[in-house]
Amino acid sequence: MRLAIAWLAFAAFAAGAPVSLKVRLPKGIVEMDVEHYVASVLAGECSTFRSDEAIKAMAVAARSYGLNLRGRHASEGYDLCATTHCQRVEPNGVTERLASLGAQTSGEMLWFAGKPAFACYSKSCGGRTEEGGEVWSTQRVPYLRSHTDPYCTRQSRAEWHWSPPAIEIAAALRVSQLRTPAEIHAINVLRRDASGRAKELELVGGGERVRIAASSFRFAMGRALGFHTMRSDLWQVAAAGGRLTFTGTGDGHGAGLCQIGADQMGSEGHGYREILRFYYPGAPVGVTARGLEWHRMGGEGVALMTTQPDGTVLATAERLIREIVHRYGWTAPVGIEIRVYPDVETFRNATGEPGWVAARTTGRRIELQPASALRGGLESTLRHELLHVFVGAQSAGGLPLWFREGVVGYLENTAGGTASGASESDLRQTGDAAKARRAYAAAARRVADLARKYGEASVLGWLRTGVPPEVPR
Repeated sequence: MRLAIAWLAFAAFAAGAPVSLKVRLPKGIVEMDVEHYVASVLAGECSTFRSDEAIKAMAVAARSYGLNLRGRHASEGYDLCATTHCQRVEPNGVTERLASLGAQTSGEMLWFAGKPAFACYSKSCGGRTEEGGEVWSTQRVPYLRSHTDPYCTRQSRAEWHWSPPAIEIAAALRVSQLRTPAEIHAINVLRRDASGRAKELELVGGGERVRIAASSFRFAMGRALGFHTMRSDLWQVAAAGGRLTFTGTGDGHGAGLCQIGADQMGSEGHGYREILRFYYPGAPVGVTARGLEWHRMGGEGVALMTTQPDGTVLATAERLIREIVHRYGWTAPVGIEIRVYPDVETFRNATGEPGWVAARTTGRRIELQPASALRGGLESTLRHELLHVFVGAQSAGGLPLWFREGVVGYLENTAGGTASGASESDLRQTGDAAKARRAYAAAARRVADLARKYGEASVLGWLRTGVPPEVPR
């Protein structure tokens, strides 16, 4: 159960996770709700799928990919474009089926290191997916691994063929300002990667031998002659009669989810989570952040879980625990755990809390934004959350929320002013920082008044015995 939250005394962080995206459509820039965006991507990318489960897998992948790349076009005034450069978006093509299937995965994403995963996909992997690092050398994508895909070849074993005049290939290369022999007589594949895809080519003709990256070659053909020509880098080539004949399999870069394979998996009875595990191993599915590499510090009394080991938080927590024990005579609860997230975004993703919430305590676990984000408020935030742990350990069941929260506020000496009612709904909501702040302060003032009337020892004793019936609820 969610026991408490602390707030930041500044407004540098926007509240909540992103709920909309600015998308560049042909008619202009449109702000779209994330779930409407996902449904529109389904319409643009996979409306012909037979399998509902495959469409749900695509919804999770599209949502993850879109939020991973959010702001890709920020310098142009929007987040994402509506073409395959980002994801194909067709708002007018959203059907009841697509909207319903997307909604069944609402909020779910693939995660890596606490952030939405780079969940790329292509039409067909040709029977073997590509290693992510082979496509994006600077992108850390360990969950995009090359592996055989029997589902892709079971649905479609079709090869693609393209046989253009060699002179057209040379002209297309020149359009992209790439070196080429004046006349190309042959193309040799000098190097292939582990998946069998061409990586480096040699263009031969007129006594010249020109080396070129296979991806540069394919994109040059696509830009000049259409992307239906060379559909992937999985091909062989032969020269005869002034023409170069390409025979290949696959369609697209091949990394991540294979749409043909995913549709076949769904048709064979696999659920969308199984499909995602097959194509993105190591990127778990969830509504909140997953995949963080935690390091444990400390002992039995208090343990610090962090992605970036630093003794400052642990030492501060241990000192504050000693101070609370000494001040109130309470026994320190065993098994206190403090989780420090690497950044505000990951904290928000993992906890679902808005950015103005500095920490969250559930039972004996404290989840904390990084000290750098607290701007000098580490000690006060930790004291607040540790008091919640101690208060929770003393508390009987059924105590009203206003009393638990008010005791913590009172012990922090934040109970100035005149007492007033503290709305339970205001204490529980996280949408309005100012309203929450007022509710917590009101609860603290109310407990302070009770301590003046009945004595501090008596009021703290109510944690174990319950609030007396004569005290208004």
